Amino acid sequence: MSKGAAKSKQIKGKMKETLGKAIGDKSMQRHGLGEQLRGKAQEIAHKTADHVRKRTGH
Repeated sequence: MSKGAAKSKQIKGKMKETLGKAIGDKSMQRHGLGEQLRGKAQEIAHKTADHVRKRTGH
């Protein structure tokens, strides 16, 4: 997954969380939060991999 896709996942998750709050759907809120966290984890993984590549020259 690309860096942009990871950020998109975070945004999509935030939208789901916000909509869930607005309509009182706790399940949707939790699902949105989970999606945000997965996107953030993927973003961190990309940053870490980029950092390692820069340090090792690979």
